[in-house]
Amino acid sequence: MAATTAQQTTPRHHIAVIPCRWGSSRFPGKPLAQLGGRPLLWHVHQRCLEAERLDGVVVATDDQRIEEVCHQLGIECVRTGEHLTGTDRVAECAEHLASEAYINVQGDEPFIAPTAIDAVSQALDDLPPGTLAVNAYTELDSAGAVLDHNVVKVVVGTGGNALMFSRNAIPYPRAGRPTYLRQLGLYGFTREALSLFRHLPQGPLELTEGVEMLRFVEHGHGVQMLAVAGDGVAVDTPEDLVRADAILQSLRT
Repeated sequence: MAATTAQQTTPRHHIAVIPCRWGSSRFPGKPLAQLGGRPLLWHVHQRCLEAERLDGVVVATDDQRIEEVCHQLGIECVRTGEHLTGTDRVAECAEHLASEAYINVQGDEPFIAPTAIDAVSQALDDLPPGTLAVNAYTELDSAGAVLDHNVVKVVVGTGGNALMFSRNAIPYPRAGRPTYLRQLGLYGFTREALSLFRHLPQGPLELTEGVEMLRFVEHGHGVQMLAVAGDGVAVDTPEDLVRADAILQSLRT
C-alpha cells in the first residue's frame, strides 16, 4: 500500500478512516463532487477533525485522482488495492496504520456530527464481550426516507445489537406503527474485528442487500447499535448532492 505520507508506526488510540472510491454505480466520482466549493470528502474530513477523541484522520482510496486531491488539500491519504466494500478497504489500512481501534466514516456523510464520531469512539472503549463492532443509527422521521432504497434501515434487538439491515422498510407494519431506524455510515472496529471481517466470506444477505455490516450479522457476530442525534443527508446520488447543497447554504445563512 503506497501512502502520501510516511507510514505511522507508533500505535494511536482511535483513528478515523474515510474510504473513498471513484467507481460508484449511482454517482461516479462522488468523493470529488463539489459541495459548497469543496470536494465532498473534504467536508467529511472536517467533521472528523472536529471530533475530540480521534488521534488522526486518513482517507483511503484506490484512485489516483482522489489521492492527488487529498495531497493538494493537505489531507493524509493512503492508497489501497481494490476492495468489495469500504470496510474491507479500512481493514487493509489497519494492517499498516497502528491503532487500538478504527472508525470508518463513510465519505458520503458530509454532515455527520463530530459528537456522533466521539460517541462511537467511546463505545469502542466499552464493548461488551462477543461484540465486534459499533454502528451508529438515528430515527427516521420522513416517510420518503423510509421507502428510499438508498437509505439502509436497521432493526435492533433488546440487547442493543443489530438483528437485520435492509434497504426495504423494516419492520413491516402489520400491526401498530413501528419506529424506523436509519443505519449511518459510521462504524467502529477493533483491529482484530477488521482482520476477521476481511477474511469472512460475503454471505447471501450481504450480497443481496449490498450492506456490508450484514457480514458480521450473517456469521453470528454482534454489532452494537448506538443511537446518536442528527444525521443530515447522505449523498448517494446527484439529487442528494443538490439537497446537501441546500442544507449547507441554510447553515451558512
